[in-house]
Amino acid sequence: MLSKLARLQTVAGLCRGAHTSVASATSVATKKTVQGPLSSDYVFERESKYGAHNYHPLPVALERGKGTFRIHPESLLFHCETLCRNCSYIFSVCIFPESFNLSIADEVKGLLGVSALAGRGAVGHKDELGPSLWAALASRREGIYLWDVEGRKYFDFLSAYSAVNQGHCHPKIVDALKSQAEKLTLTSRAFYNNVLGEYEEYVTKLFNYHKVLPMNTGVEAGETACKLARRWGYTVKGIPKYKAKIVFAAGNFWGRTMSAISSSTDPSSYDGFGPFMPGFEIIPYSDLPALERALQDPNVAAFMVEPIQGEAGVIVPDPGYLMGVRELCTRHQVLFIADEIQTGLARTGRWLAVGHANVRPDLVLLGKALSGGLYPVSAVLCDDEIMLTIKPGEHGSTYGGNPLGSRVAIAALEVLEEENLAENADRMGALLRNELMKLPSDIVTAVRGKGLLNAIVIRETKDYDAWKVCLRLRDNGLLAKPTHGDIIRFAPPLVIKEDEVQEAVEIINKTILSF
Repeated sequence: MLSKLARLQTVAGLCRGAHTSVASATSVATKKTVQGPLSSDYVFERESKYGAHNYHPLPVALERGKGTFRIHPESLLFHCETLCRNCSYIFSVCIFPESFNLSIADEVKGLLGVSALAGRGAVGHKDELGPSLWAALASRREGIYLWDVEGRKYFDFLSAYSAVNQGHCHPKIVDALKSQAEKLTLTSRAFYNNVLGEYEEYVTKLFNYHKVLPMNTGVEAGETACKLARRWGYTVKGIPKYKAKIVFAAGNFWGRTMSAISSSTDPSSYDGFGPFMPGFEIIPYSDLPALERALQDPNVAAFMVEPIQGEAGVIVPDPGYLMGVRELCTRHQVLFIADEIQTGLARTGRWLAVGHANVRPDLVLLGKALSGGLYPVSAVLCDDEIMLTIKPGEHGSTYGGNPLGSRVAIAALEVLEEENLAENADRMGALLRNELMKLPSDIVTAVRGKGLLNAIVIRETKDYDAWKVCLRLRDNGLLAKPTHGDIIRFAPPLVIKEDEVQEAVEIINKTILSF
C-alpha cells in the first residue's frame, strides 16, 4: 500500500503534466523544440502566417473546453466503489478538511444517484475536485464553457455551430472514443466491422427509417442526398436521363463544395467560383406558392430545405410551412429532403426540427452533434425505395462508417437520450427567448428561434454593430458570433441549466446596455 504522502505525490505529478500553457513547436529546419508561454497574440500570428482562413474568427484563442484539477495537500485520495452502483465509472474522490466549502455535494449526490458521500467527498470549487469525479461533473457544469490560453473563462454561445450539443468533452463520448481508438479505428467499407452495424441499427430505429448511409461531414451528407435524389428521379420517377432538377430555398447553407455553392444565394460563398453545377433551382424560403410553381416541372426530383435556416440568421418559417412542403412534395412525387445538420439532434427542442410540424421527410441529413464535437460524423437517412437506387460501389467514403466514428456516434446519441437534452433545450430556450425579449428594442429589434437555436437582430449605427457587440460580449465572458451582418446567433450547449441561462443573460444585458 502506498502511503498517503506517496499517493498525493503521484497524483500531483500527474496533475502537473495534465495541463500547462506552454507553446511547443518543432522547427522543420533545426528539429529543435521552441518552448514558451502561449499568448493569444502568438496564436493569432501563427495562424495568420501559416494557415488559410475561410472564416472571420472572433479574436479569442481557445485552449480547452473542460476544467482542470489539482489535489489539495491535505486531501486523501481513495477509490469509493459505493459511488458506482448507478454508473459505469470508478470514481476517485477527494476527502477534504471540514473548513472547505461543500456547496455542490448535493449536486454530486444527485448526479451519481447516491444518498450520501463517504466522509466529506466533494467541494464547491472545481480546482479541488478529484479527476474522475470532475470528469463526471464536466458535462453538467462545465460543458458550456471554454477557456482561452491565458485562462479566461467564457460561456460558449455558439457550440461550434451546434456540433457540441452534448457539451464540450462529454466524458461518456470521450471514453467511447478512447476505448475504440485502442481497438480498431478504420477498416474502410471494403470489409465489415463489428461496430458499424450496431450504429446503423440504433440510428435507423431511433429515427424510423429503413437505412442509413454513414458519411463524415455535413456537406458530404448533402452531396449524397443530391446523388440519391437524382438517381431516384431517373430510376423511380422516370425523369429523362440527366434532366433531373433539385430545388433549394434562398438563404440556404449546407457547405462549401461546388454543389453547395451552386445552390447558394450568398455572394460570399459563390462569387468567383463559377461555372456552377446545372440542375439546381432556387426559390424563396417559406413560400409555398413559389414551391408549388417549381414542383409543377415534372423533372424536379427533390426539394432540399432547412427546417430553420441557421446560417441565414435563424430564420424560422411561417407556421404550416413544413406541413405544406410535405403535402406538395407528396402531390408532385418529389422527394422532401430535410437538412437537419444544424437543427437536428435536440437543438431546437425536438430530436428533429421537423418534429415541431410533425412531418416525416423522405431523406434526413444529420451531422455536427452526431459525434458530440469529437469526430466528423454525418449520415443520410431514408427508406429502401430511395437508398437502394445506388448500388454497392457507386458511392462511398474511405472514412464513412468507420468503427471509431460509429462508436462515437452511438455514445453521442445515447447522451442526448439519457440526459433528455431535447426537453432541456425546449425549456431553456423558452427561458432564454423570454429574457432576450426584455432587451431594449432600440438596439435589439428582433428575437427569434426555437429551443436553443436563437438569434437577436442588432440595429446597426455608426457607434455599434453586431461585430462590436460580439467583441464586447467576449470581453464580458460570453462567446457568440455575428451571422450576416446585423444578426447574432445564441446557441449554447444543450446541457445548460436555468441558473446558467440567467447568468448568461445578465452578461448579454450588461453588454447591450453599455452601447
